Amino acid sequence: MPVKMTAADGKNEIYGMLFRPTNFDATKKYPIINQAYPGPQSGSVGSRAFTAARGDRQALAELGFVVVTIDGMGTPGRSKAFQDAYYGAMGRDNTIPDQIAGMKELAKRFPWIDIDKAAMWGHSGGGFITADALLRAPFNDFFKVGIAESGNHDQRQYEDDWGERYQGALVKNADGTDNYGIEATQNHAAGLKGHLLLIHGGMDNNVPPYNTWLVADALIKANKEFDLLIIPNAGHGYGAAGNYVMARRWDYFVKHLLGVDPPRNYVIPSTPAGGGRGGRGGGPSR
Repeated sequence: MPVKMTAADGKNEIYGMLFRPTNFDATKKYPIINQAYPGPQSGSVGSRAFTAARGDRQALAELGFVVVTIDGMGTPGRSKAFQDAYYGAMGRDNTIPDQIAGMKELAKRFPWIDIDKAAMWGHSGGGFITADALLRAPFNDFFKVGIAESGNHDQRQYEDDWGERYQGALVKNADGTDNYGIEATQNHAAGLKGHLLLIHGGMDNNVPPYNTWLVADALIKANKEFDLLIIPNAGHGYGAAGNYVMARRWDYFVKHLLGVDPPRNYVIPSTPAGGGRGGRGGGPSR
């Protein structure tokens, strides 16, 4: 169902969608999972055209969760001032304050949301925001579980036409630092408190896998426990392994949010030929 919330600035309205299981029981409490994409070339919700399930968001809700997707400030398609809020702000908020503000507001409105069991997952730019949410203070106190898929975790290691378009030109300081360092996910690795799963395709030619290697290496050096899944021959969208990744995503949330051991070796049937969805050019795809 569509939902309306207030951004972290306390002024602007932000919009999103909320998914519940079909056997929903208002007397129960449900962990909340945010499927996020910060932009800036698009938002979390994507097209407003009707689709039956919005990827696997409804399917994920059926496992016993409330799933939300929220367009934070910086999402295009509204006013220029609204979109400009993201420019140069990847290292300041990455829309995460809006995501948290929206989730907390929904929890006050709907008592069946268990805000103490908040999670996030996202792909590409969504993987970038998810890792950021799990590692960087104060967001790392709010999110308990995260799955970061194929994230462009450091714009210095990604396409300069994307980073410069939204973060501004790279400026190096005399002390060796630069204005991109604050948004580089690996620089916040010591802040991990919750459960984090990193996923990447080993043949990704959109967001090269060394973006995830940077985060994994920093987490190891910080002596942090995390999970890592590499799909050896997959590109940015995982291709034939897409359903395998989706099953692992479901398992991770069931285990760490519901405290239940998922069924072993569960198989999601393959999508019929022509029914898949590939990544988009012009930036990290959703």
